[in-house]
Amino acid sequence: MTKSVLLTGGAGYIGSHTCHQLIEANEKVVVIDNFYSGHRWAVPDEATLVEGDAGDIELTSQLMREHGVDTVIHFAGHIVVPESVTDPLKYYRNNTQNSRNLLQACINSGVDQFVFSSTAAVYGIPEQQPATEQTNTVPINAYGRSKLMTEWMMQDLANRPNIEDNFRFIALRYFNVAGARADLSIGQATPEATHLIKVACQTALGLRNSVSIFGTDYPTPDGTGVRDYIHVEDLASAHLSALNYLRQGGDSTIMNCGYGQGYSVRDVMQTVRKVSGVDFKIIETPRRAGDPPELIADNRLIHQTLDWKIQYQDLEVICQTAYDWEEKWARVRNKSR
Repeated sequence: MTKSVLLTGGAGYIGSHTCHQLIEANEKVVVIDNFYSGHRWAVPDEATLVEGDAGDIELTSQLMREHGVDTVIHFAGHIVVPESVTDPLKYYRNNTQNSRNLLQACINSGVDQFVFSSTAAVYGIPEQQPATEQTNTVPINAYGRSKLMTEWMMQDLANRPNIEDNFRFIALRYFNVAGARADLSIGQATPEATHLIKVACQTALGLRNSVSIFGTDYPTPDGTGVRDYIHVEDLASAHLSALNYLRQGGDSTIMNCGYGQGYSVRDVMQTVRKVSGVDFKIIETPRRAGDPPELIADNRLIHQTLDWKIQYQDLEVICQTAYDWEEKWARVRNKSR
């Protein structure tokens, strides 16, 4: 039987971009998604789409056996940091408990390769920049903690002595993902998304009245927070590289997934103004509690480990594709009303 890949949350933003790339690479793909924030139309017709929960051990075990799955790529999870502060148990249930159940299904079904969607939020407020994989993990919210707990579970599985299944994993710690597929067939369509570039693009289109800068007195060149922004297509391709690495017998490891280059909030605002041609309203407000001044990836390890070729390391390209997508997505939603 031809081996296949199981994508949890494959109808979501990053999952759907990865799914399209896998199909284009002639992979056999099975997607499981409960459509909490994903969309059926985002999944290519060539993939097998199953509505269900990634934490359903019986269902995921069945899918792994029926479709000859050799690798799971686990995207499904909640990602809104403020919500994780107000409703932490929601995040521990969906991000930690469901991950535990999915790992159990892998063990039950003999699937010993796992690629995990982790986050730079595990670092909290790093003591050093750029953050390396050895930087202390001190997450400051339930979102970061829930992801770190899954990393621990995978490490414990991989480190079991005298176990024949040889469970191996790659955890990719994402930095700030944005942008859309070049043909605009898919993009960031998550309801109530809070990502800066998406919010700025929506403001430029008149869908929001203004966009806020939270803090202008950071110890950075222009006083605003600095982040490492990565295009979603490059992030998706990192998962294909991780898949190939595991299939070639690569060891378990955790890697930062970013460009290693920081842009400030003001840089983003100026770039979105440039690509949109709109001088939208910006409001300066005080800092938010827990926001680090800078969060940039030290990405040497991923380049040393994976055959990962980046193509979109340009803030203007990221913002242009994000803006074009938001413009298209606004038209689609207006037609459906």
